[in-house]
Amino acid sequence: MKPEASRIIKKSRATGWIIEPLAKELLRLYGLRTTDYHWAKSEAGALRGAARIGFPLVAKIVSPEIIHKSDVGGVIVGIRDNSHLRDVYRRFSGLRGFQGVLLDKMHSGMEIIIGSKHDPQFGIVVLIGIGGTAVEIYRDVAIRIAPISKESARSALDSLKGISLLKGYRGSESVNMKKLNNLLARFSTMASDLRDEITSIDLNPVLCNSKDSIIADARFILSS
Repeated sequence: MKPEASRIIKKSRATGWIIEPLAKELLRLYGLRTTDYHWAKSEAGALRGAARIGFPLVAKIVSPEIIHKSDVGGVIVGIRDNSHLRDVYRRFSGLRGFQGVLLDKMHSGMEIIIGSKHDPQFGIVVLIGIGGTAVEIYRDVAIRIAPISKESARSALDSLKGISLLKGYRGSESVNMKKLNNLLARFSTMASDLRDEITSIDLNPVLCNSKDSIIADARFILSS
């Protein structure tokens, strides 16, 4: 395991899970692309982060006491200007365990979910599925034992019922399958490397378009 990864995990032991800014830092250590982000710990810091990333933005509460951010209104999409950002920052600052605001660059693309868990029989297994409402309606997922090669990643994707949505359905733009295959293979390597420390990982959503596959949100649950 990378020393930097060990530091992040050790820092997160008290809460049992990794807050999103640190989760994205961990993903980047393993060569996985995330949204451009800024962890603002003050209102002035939020304005500086917004100036660097550019509007519109997504703002999310950072709190070790809030694992499901949307349940407390802790995710706001489409922050349009400094005034809007100030209002959101001040509202978030009243939520329990407040440790700042995560600002994310907005991206468009097909929503994919990727995850892993430590199965007692098979070890680390990786899951991939079509995201958004489709994942709840169709349960369209593929499961493979980690680590997986790029070829195995391609096979998993091809087994999905919704593969046509990824490859361009009725004239829609195809996602960059090579980038998505690479992401899956690298993710499985990371999940295997962290198998003694992490119980489960959820990347939801991963936004896929013709140029790249970008992780917009991530959750790591630590083993006890």
